[in-house]
Amino acid sequence: MVGPTAAGKTAVGVVLAQRLNAEIISADSMQVYRGMDIGTAKPTLAERAEAAFHAVDVADPDQEWTLADFQALGERVCAEIAGRGRLPLIVGGTGLYVRALTTRLDIPHVPPDEDARARWRALAEERGNAALQAELARVDPAAAARIHGNDVKRLIRALEVYAATGIPLSEWHARNQKRGMEQDAVLFGLHFTDREALYARIDARVDRMLAEGFLDEVRGLLAAGYGRGLKPMQSLGYRHLAAYLAGEWDWDTAVAELKRDTRHFAKRQLIWFRADPRIRWLNAGGKTPAQLADDIHGMMKSG
Repeated sequence: MVGPTAAGKTAVGVVLAQRLNAEIISADSMQVYRGMDIGTAKPTLAERAEAAFHAVDVADPDQEWTLADFQALGERVCAEIAGRGRLPLIVGGTGLYVRALTTRLDIPHVPPDEDARARWRALAEERGNAALQAELARVDPAAAARIHGNDVKRLIRALEVYAATGIPLSEWHARNQKRGMEQDAVLFGLHFTDREALYARIDARVDRMLAEGFLDEVRGLLAAGYGRGLKPMQSLGYRHLAAYLAGEWDWDTAVAELKRDTRHFAKRQLIWFRADPRIRWLNAGGKTPAQLADDIHGMMKSG
């Protein structure tokens, strides 16, 4: 079950897991990190008591975690769940995570090469990001054209994949497109026909996170040595509140930017998921999690 942030996927997933005798696999690239609870909207203790969750709290914020890592974990957990006579229920909004478990996605397992990364970072610092992009264009022009010049991490990752495999990242993507969507999976998506209703939910959730101690969570992560340069610390909310704590933004600006960026993120999620013809969409507006779970259950039984 997929959908944009703040659509209520977790709450519906808990009820649906009970209806289907299922266990939930979280398809959220930020919920894998320990200590990042409020800002990633992890399932609450009450929700975890009602349904089994997997792929949550499996890595530290400074630990390298890749799509290949998630795929390996997810495939193993799916097999274990099936072995218990239950259904795996994938719930989340990270499109590539969902695709990794619902298609035969071939992902190169390339461990981080810190020496090579340091060299490429030095190249960008000495000669600018354009030099890094030019280096990528030499071995993978398609990836260089697709990745923004300011996205140093993705530029370096593309170089890293080529250096380790001898195959351009764009070629890996092309191979996956040719393989098609072959897995036996049923996909449902939650959306809101009234976009303003989704935006109101996003704003309310940001306010709720802040009231629950999100700022203290970010402060604690920074105090524990998890710097702002780490990928998880650059995610939604964490980078905004870290900027506030560093004195770069005042409070009102940080909150306004967080709400705006979350709305933009939701738009991108919807664009991604709407490109998948397998997804059957349900309007979540005005319905409770139980009602939506019943709707999905009914659609599954009717085929």
